[in-house]
Amino acid sequence: MKISVIYHSESGNTKKVADIIKEGVTSVEGIQAKCMSIKDVDESYVEESKVVFLGTPTYTGTYSWQMKQWLDTGKTKLAGKIGCVFATEKYIGGGADNAELALISELLVKGMFVYSVGTSQGQPYTHFGVVSIQEGTTEQKERVSIFAKRVAIKAKELLGI
Repeated sequence: MKISVIYHSESGNTKKVADIIKEGVTSVEGIQAKCMSIKDVDESYVEESKVVFLGTPTYTGTYSWQMKQWLDTGKTKLAGKIGCVFATEKYIGGGADNAELALISELLVKGMFVYSVGTSQGQPYTHFGVVSIQEGTTEQKERVSIFAKRVAIKAKELLGI
């Protein structure tokens, strides 16, 4: 099963988190994953993917305008896929929860099935998705990896793969 990890990153922090997600999902047997900047999306790979993670830095309590522009003007078909989100921020309280909720709203409008893992599998909780301060502390990086692995396992279960 293919999984796409699409991100916007200015400083490189969000890309680093995207790479951890890729490592986490590919730790599950039968999963292939590809990380892609919004500047260089492999549309055919995304169309073959069953799951799409979208990652963004947090700006003024929401996701980046560049991600918004890509979602609003892009031709990549996302409907019917499982969608997950992640965000980075410079400091605690930087608005990442709001950024994730706004991004989730966009995914729902696109016709995606949103999965956050939430509190369903215990600690670590990922209410809307994962958040990392800059590129993440050791604990945050571990949370990202666990989140990614849980999403991959659930996707295989839901899709009967």
